[in-house]
Amino acid sequence: MDPVPTTAPPRGRSRAAAAARLPRIDASMVLNGLPDPVLVVDGGGEIRFVNAEAQEFFDLSSSAMEGMPLVELLPPDSPVMGLIEQVRRGSRRVSQEGVIIDTPRIGPHHVTVQVAGMGDPADHVLLTVHERSIARKIDKSLTHRHAARSVTAMAAMLAHEVKNPLSGIRGAAQLLEENAHEQDRVLTRLICDEADRIVALVNRMEVFSDERPLERSDVNIHTVLEHVRNVAQSGFARKIRFIERYDPSLPAVYGNRDQLVQVFLNLIKNAAEAAPEKGGEITLTTAYQHGVRMALPGGDTRLHLPLQVSVQDNGDGIPEDMQTNLFDPFVTSKVNGTGLGLALVAKLIGDHGGTIEFDSQPRRTVFKVSLPMYDESQNSQNVARVKGGRGTR
Repeated sequence: MDPVPTTAPPRGRSRAAAAARLPRIDASMVLNGLPDPVLVVDGGGEIRFVNAEAQEFFDLSSSAMEGMPLVELLPPDSPVMGLIEQVRRGSRRVSQEGVIIDTPRIGPHHVTVQVAGMGDPADHVLLTVHERSIARKIDKSLTHRHAARSVTAMAAMLAHEVKNPLSGIRGAAQLLEENAHEQDRVLTRLICDEADRIVALVNRMEVFSDERPLERSDVNIHTVLEHVRNVAQSGFARKIRFIERYDPSLPAVYGNRDQLVQVFLNLIKNAAEAAPEKGGEITLTTAYQHGVRMALPGGDTRLHLPLQVSVQDNGDGIPEDMQTNLFDPFVTSKVNGTGLGLALVAKLIGDHGGTIEFDSQPRRTVFKVSLPMYDESQNSQNVARVKGGRGTR
């Protein structure tokens, strides 16, 4: 008897069965992973959903925004309202560049707005805000790496070319002082004091030329931020109100605790100095970025940087003419500043393989630091590399 042929199930049915076995994907998780602000507005003009980036952009929580009429967030004559009306009249998707979104909390932002119909529910629309192009984001996030390399080269040059002649100048001034009149000794002491001041500045710069392997382990970033906040509130940020928006489920950072304390101490000090004397606020935010990878220069390696820490202040913002070179050494708007704080931050973040970018508008300046997640296998490799580095020095 011939064997009974087996009939394979139709391909479409097998795929449907396989899909039914897969876990359902939460749409809100997908939207929260997007790098742009997203809002869902219903037929009555009320906000029904906002993703994490929208909460940061508008500086409001989801509980405050969801259920709020859109006209309470944006003025009725905003171009956004016209775009929503076009979609309600039948357009599938519309967008407009150069839209100014201006609220009392965040100040003016020049953005591109896209509005699309959701289809289900039929009267709901999806509003997306593109603050800047992805290309500009990537370029801006890598700015600190170029700055860190330039600072390293400058530090090595200063140590070699400046300290030696300064010691000769100071020695000559001391010899002159032995036989000088009292009036002339004022000048020789001035020469010595200025030489010492320049040597101290060069010594501060030498930290940038330290190329030893970084000792890293698992670091709880919330413990670091809590420590820095306590230091700030007991000193330079006594009058500042701190707002903490932490993701308690965040995994450990693969980093050096002392250097991360230095990074966020510098960023929070800058934020405190920028914030107004009355009503000054600093918002500390931690979040997990799904699927964020950064290509390392000179190779095909892509580093996963899922952990993001943001430091935001409500000050006047960074002057536009300083923003391009903000991480370069000696760039500062402070009267007595050296301009080395953000340059040091850039160097330390670069040593961690992370990135830092910023966005500055009146009443909303935010620095975003992206860092790698701790992995046991990476830690084993790092321990071996550090030991090897110590043996060669």
